[in-house]
Amino acid sequence: MADAEDTAIAVLVWLAGEPELMGRFLALTGLEANNLRDAAQEPGFLAGVLGFLMSHEPTLMDFCAATDTKPETVTRAFQALVGAGETP
Repeated sequence: MADAEDTAIAVLVWLAGEPELMGRFLALTGLEANNLRDAAQEPGFLAGVLGFLMSHEPTLMDFCAATDTKPETVTRAFQALVGAGETP
């Protein structure tokens, strides 16, 4: 599961460098930038980050291209986190 968490954290870091996408993520989740760190400790948050990425294929592909990550890696990470009791 550590690999799945690492993948989700990589997505979050990438989103932080993409202001428009980060703004969309924050708007959809109801979070604010100043409470992201606290939210990241909540069950389901990391799966939610991956779910956000996977919900829009062009964004998923942009992340994969920018980080040299295979889309299947993101999917497996999401499945591992959801299977570990996290919820999207």
